[in-house]
Amino acid sequence: METAVYSRSGQATDRKVVLDDQVFCSEPNDHAIYLDVKLHLANRRQGTAKAKERSEMSGSTRKLFRQKGTGGARRGDINSPLMYGGARVFGPKPRDYSFKLNKKLRQLARRSALSYKVQGNQLFVVEDFSMDAPKTKEFMTLIRNFQLDGRRVLLVTGENQPNLVLSGRNIPNARVMIAQDLNTYDVMNAHCLLVQQSAVAKIQETLL
Repeated sequence: METAVYSRSGQATDRKVVLDDQVFCSEPNDHAIYLDVKLHLANRRQGTAKAKERSEMSGSTRKLFRQKGTGGARRGDINSPLMYGGARVFGPKPRDYSFKLNKKLRQLARRSALSYKVQGNQLFVVEDFSMDAPKTKEFMTLIRNFQLDGRRVLLVTGENQPNLVLSGRNIPNARVMIAQDLNTYDVMNAHCLLVQQSAVAKIQETLL
């Protein structure tokens, strides 16, 4: 399909860009999106939660009172999970939450996410631009030109542009990402995608 290329002022230009139907207009697969988002969030988890078990406590191991005849619960030393400040039964242990998905499934999920954005008119192809220095004010002007103030915006660039990244870093709802790092979670999490024209070809090259 063809779509217009927008300028930084938010106005459509006379130029057109062709979006590959297999990438941007495919039939979305919700389960693939779910799995890829789950993968992304799981791989971000540190998995460092830890609670002490009974054998790891440093308290005395003396039995506090006799087994029978007190009318209370049977328990041994002060490290018992029944005691306040005692150990924890089946507490969390450090573990690795990450898992893997097949490459074709991840590509399907990314194509599905991009297709949803195109269907919802939430993807705009923007002409290539850069900044000579980090300027948050100019980045905010770009967002307002597309009437996206207060909404989550993802700007996808064709190549690494540190000044653009720094310009959008202090804006809570904005993020800048190069095309090679595009993932399902960030696409679905954003209300709108601003994709630079040079990034379109790189996205298609990655997902075909």
